[in-house]
Amino acid sequence: MSGPVLIWGAGAIGGTLGAAFIRAGEEVIFIDNVKEHVDAINEKGLKIVGPIFEDVVKAKAYLPEELEGQYKRTFLCVKAHHTEEAAKALVRHLAPDGYVVSAQNGLNERVIARITGDSRVIGCFVNFGADYFEPGVVQYSGRGAVVIGELDGRFTDRAESIYQLMKSFEPKALITNNIWGFLWGKLIYGALLFGTALTNDSIADVLDNPVARPVLRKLALEVATVAAINNIKPEAFDGFDPAAFGPLATPEQTNKSFEDMVAHNRRSAKSHSGIWRDLAIRKRKTEVDAQVLPVVEIGRESCVPTPLAARVIEMIHEIEDGKRPLDMANIDELARAAA
Repeated sequence: MSGPVLIWGAGAIGGTLGAAFIRAGEEVIFIDNVKEHVDAINEKGLKIVGPIFEDVVKAKAYLPEELEGQYKRTFLCVKAHHTEEAAKALVRHLAPDGYVVSAQNGLNERVIARITGDSRVIGCFVNFGADYFEPGVVQYSGRGAVVIGELDGRFTDRAESIYQLMKSFEPKALITNNIWGFLWGKLIYGALLFGTALTNDSIADVLDNPVARPVLRKLALEVATVAAINNIKPEAFDGFDPAAFGPLATPEQTNKSFEDMVAHNRRSAKSHSGIWRDLAIRKRKTEVDAQVLPVVEIGRESCVPTPLAARVIEMIHEIEDGKRPLDMANIDELARAAA
């Protein structure tokens, strides 16, 4: 591999990955649309805090309009609902043989591919814990699954090179011929996280709540059913078994998966999801339209009803707009809708 790694979006995911790549000897260039964050990185370096490693790494950082040149290895790490805008800006800096690795949440590879072309996108699944704290500071709070794969399932030299780079960040990283299975597995898990983010309780506490479990199981089942009807086999990761929320799952399988997820999240320094942090701390829009809405739309195209997913989208929007508080009562309301 040669040339710098371009990290477009230097927040929780991009900042953590970029810092690890720098520590592994790679040159990294950060792009971010928050001027204070860019200035802090240029003036003091990017500070990583948390239980995995702590360091201050030096790198160049730019606002999108300041970047010049073309780059081969690019990681897109922006929030899912900013993907289209970022990809349109990024594609101008993509070398003829360059490619974009979508280190995000959701099915953003589909959005990027419409702008760059299918052949210039590499699928990526990440599930580690991280948060943007303040300009120049990112917390890396917990290890999690990292998976690389070509969208068409082939094993290629470029995917192998990105896989080796990712292993410098997460030694247990994987390369797969079923990246869509991991991404849909994360969508099922993500639906559960959006459910937990309706409350102020921690991820583990909500998943451990016997009142919340039945409705969360029904919510996850909607996503799993859309995947199944589209011949996608969701993959397991980090104690989460998507099959436990599928159409053929037994109550015992589902309860075991809930217990495994509770144990995994209680070990993490990150008690709440990035969704909750967007709602409760940063007071900004979440990724609900980019993560959950595609499931509803694909479900509609596939004649699979997803009423709970649609209701979660509405409730999250109401919280974003200040019309609904974060409260366990929201889970009760969702349960009544499920009934």
